[in-house]
Amino acid sequence: MSNLELQPATLPTWGQRLSLRILRLIGWRLLYKPLPGPHGVVVVYPHTSNWDFFIGLLGKWALGLPFSWLGKESLFTGLTGRTVGVLLRHWHGIPVERRTATGATARLAKDMLASEWCWIALAPEGTRSYSPHWRTGFYHLTLTARVPLLMVYMDYPNKTLGVVDTLMLTGDVERDMAAIAAVFKGHHGLNPQDEAPVVLAPPRPPAQPQA
Repeated sequence: MSNLELQPATLPTWGQRLSLRILRLIGWRLLYKPLPGPHGVVVVYPHTSNWDFFIGLLGKWALGLPFSWLGKESLFTGLTGRTVGVLLRHWHGIPVERRTATGATARLAKDMLASEWCWIALAPEGTRSYSPHWRTGFYHLTLTARVPLLMVYMDYPNKTLGVVDTLMLTGDVERDMAAIAAVFKGHHGLNPQDEAPVVLAPPRPPAQPQA
C-alpha cells in the first residue's frame, strides 16, 4: 500500500470519509500529496468517458478541497444555467469565455491570484472523443499566473485517481510537455483508443489581411 493512499479514518469530516468510502466501494483508490501552495492549475488526463466527472467529483469531495473547474459557457446560461448551472456553480464551476477570448487568460489568472485559495482544473483534451493534441489554454494560464501545474490522472486499468505530481513550467514547450508526458505515461482512461497524445496544438496561423 502506498503511503500516499488516503484512508477514510484519517479524513477530518464525515463527508470526506463517505466520499472516499464510495470510491473504495467501487474499487478505486485515491493517492494524494499536499499541494505546494494556495494557487495553481490542474490538468486531468485522460478524459475519455462521462464517468470521469463522477470519479473526479468523489475525489474532490474526499479531499475536501474547493477545486474550481472550467466548463462550457452554455452550461451556465439560459434555462440550463438557471437549473443545472446553479448546482455546477455550487461545485465551483467557472464558465469558459469562448466569445471574448481576447484577454480571457489574463483575467482568469488575475482572478485566481486575487483569491485566497484557487486551483482551477480542466481537461486539456477538450473532448471525450479522440483529438490529435491538447488544447493550449492550460499552458498559457499556468505561465501567465506563474503557478504550479498539478497533473491528475484517472487510471482505469488500476482504478487509481492520482493527485500527486506538480511541475513549474519553464516556457520551453518541448521540455515542459515531455515532463508532463512522463507523469501520465502508463495511465489509461476507460476508452484508451480515445486518448489524445500529450502534445500541444500547433499555433494558429496569423489572420490574413482582407483585400
